[in-house]
Amino acid sequence: MTFAAAAQRPSDEALPVRLGRPGEPDAFYTQLGRTGLRISRLALGTVNFGGRVGEPEAHRLMDHALARGVNFVDTANMYGWRVHKGYTEEVIGRWLAASPARRDEVVLATKVGNEMGPGLHDQGLSARHIVAACEGSLRRLGTDWIDLYQMHRVDHTSSWDEVWQAMEQLVAQGKVRYVGSSNFAGWNLAAAQETARSRHFLGVVAEQCGYNLVTRYPELEVLPAARAYRIAVFVWSPLHGGLLGGVLRKLADGTAVKSAQGRAAAALDDRRETIAAYEDLCGEIGREPAQVGLAWVLSRPGVTGVVIGPRTEEHVDGAIEALEKPLAESELSALERLFPPVGGGGPAPHAWIS
Repeated sequence: MTFAAAAQRPSDEALPVRLGRPGEPDAFYTQLGRTGLRISRLALGTVNFGGRVGEPEAHRLMDHALARGVNFVDTANMYGWRVHKGYTEEVIGRWLAASPARRDEVVLATKVGNEMGPGLHDQGLSARHIVAACEGSLRRLGTDWIDLYQMHRVDHTSSWDEVWQAMEQLVAQGKVRYVGSSNFAGWNLAAAQETARSRHFLGVVAEQCGYNLVTRYPELEVLPAARAYRIAVFVWSPLHGGLLGGVLRKLADGTAVKSAQGRAAAALDDRRETIAAYEDLCGEIGREPAQVGLAWVLSRPGVTGVVIGPRTEEHVDGAIEALEKPLAESELSALERLFPPVGGGGPAPHAWIS
């Protein structure tokens, strides 16, 4: 068996997600799954760049995050759609170009798969689209390589052999270093990895999934599958679109932005009592709700880190504080009572048969 194949065998061992103790320098960084690449446990998400955050402020946010040690920048080729798809990559590209040394400091991730245009070949995970989309992202980002090229969603019309053929080509050409996924089910991760192993290819090294106190479904199968295959997990929407970021106080103050719309607004209709109790608990703990929600996600087994979507430098600083000041066991227990897990808790199938 080759080293690459052995490295991808499912394992019962939990993937270590921290190097060092909380509060020590190494607790800020970890490895990207089973690779040797070291990344910050906070990824600077850029979905707000273009529309909610203008380019000058986006550049200041990236400067600030990098200065604070956040070396992982996450984007997608479709981000910036409020201006035009691809705009966010262009914003990042201009930031990188302003100081060439930044490219060596930053771990840069983008995504492929979602619709980029009206054409038949402008979306999905066909080999044709993967290669063409990568070329487009490299051009917009103004870089020769992408550190983590992530499949934005599953494409059931493209076989895994086709997907890996395209990814192998990009890796061999030096245009992509590692491959990741986003919004995969546990069985998608297993199917992808088993095919990659048969081709002696590294396969998926990181998965992004939506996970927070309100949405705990990844505990059933996604997190266990990722742990078995030693795949890093970065969580998007750790505050459920702002629902866990002090939404009731912000609504009362008239300062709600993201939390007043989308998934946060829809969930608030059903969970207002629980959210009120959550904000009261945060007051008792003496910490901002956003910090508490982030700290909870960062405490979860199998979670490598979170993708934050800041609009201000203060948001970045608050996320760093959440990472550096873990919640006490009593506080975690109180949150578990407010937001119980799915079924009986734990992975499937025990969660629903216990």
